[in-house]
This record gives sequence, structure tokens and C-alpha cells, in this order.
Amino acid sequence: MDLLYASMHHDDIDNSVILCRACDLAVRRRALPSGVRALCPRCHTALYDTPFCSINGMLALCVSALALFLPANLFPVLELHFLGSVRTATVIQGAMAVMDLGYWVVGIAVLVAAVIGPGLLLLSILSQVLLVKMGLNYGWQRDLYKWLLRRHGLFSQLTMLEIYVISFLVSAFQLSDFSDIYFGVGTFSFTMLFLVTLFLQREYNIEHMWGRLND
Repeated sequence: MDLLYASMHHDDIDNSVILCRACDLAVRRRALPSGVRALCPRCHTALYDTPFCSINGMLALCVSALALFLPANLFPVLELHFLGSVRTATVIQGAMAVMDLGYWVVGIAVLVAAVIGPGLLLLSILSQVLLVKMGLNYGWQRDLYKWLLRRHGLFSQLTMLEIYVISFLVSAFQLSDFSDIYFGVGTFSFTMLFLVTLFLQREYNIEHMWGRLND
């Protein structure tokens, strides 16, 4: 792997500055080309590597996830056949049913973790990618970009698709003893949304995105 010494910057410290783990030198992050590692200019300690996924790759993942988002939330994730009756439920209907039972906190938590949080996260990353591709040449673009970066951690914490996937799989396993369980388009879409979002979060690098401001 090629090496690239990270450059110093003497402006006020912000979220685009990283401290060297070895000598505590403040170093300005910047975007790196493929296969390059940033080193501390003082002690040559490795600071960070270039992310595996490119901006175009993250754009493709965002578009794929958003294409799955609507069917994942509009189509039933489970279809239950019991004593001649058929019952279906979407993710949103499941959250509403929990709230109707009086468990408002649980219902809101499900709605936020499975619908609102993932939607905000995907729209945030998509907006960041589009702003980078536009060049961040104007003040409003840079301000919006910084605002989204500062809230990326919050959007990530709100997103808990894996919990919902595990919960409806466990429910299907328990209900299968006395009823017929069928999976459909909603189940496939929600599972694929979880996988694509998981891969997108793995490839997303906040340090690399901050470095785009100085690219």
C-alpha cells in the first residue's frame, strides 16, 4: 500500500481534525486516493486508510436501499394462516398494533428503529454523496454537508433494522407450530434493505467524508 503523509492545518479544530494516537499531533483529514494510507508527519504513525467503497459505490448502495425501502414498508412482512383466516401485517401496521395495545413507547421505538431511522440515514448519506459529486463549491452546500455529517452518528443510532428482522423471524418460528406462515415481497424487501443498509454503513467512512471538504 502506498503511503501519504497527512498535511497539517493551523485553523480552529473541528470534526475534520484527527489526533495522532502516538504523539497527539492534530492533523487535518482529507480524502485519499485508492490504496493510500495517511501517516502522521511527526512520528509516521498510521492515521487512517482510504475506504473500500467509492463515492459512486455508495451512491449505488443508497439508490438500491431506497428502492427497497418502499416495498419493505408497504408490503406485509408476514402472512399468517390460522383456522381458515388470513392475517397480514406490514412493519408500520405492526408498530401501530403495539401502540393500540397501550405500549406506546414500544410502538414508537419500533416505528423509529425500523422506518424513520433507516429513512433518515439513507436520505442523509444520499444527500452527502450528491453534494460531494456537485463539488461543494458553494457556501450553502458546505454548510448543509457539515450539518449532515454532524448528525450522521444520531441517524446511525436510530437505525436498528437487525432487531426487527430477528424479531419477526423468531415470531415466525414460534407461530409455525400451530399456524401456516408465509413470506412474501415485504419479507424479501425488508431483509434485502437490512443487508444493503448494513453494507452501506460498513463502507461509509466519516473521516473520509469530512476529508472531502478539503479535497
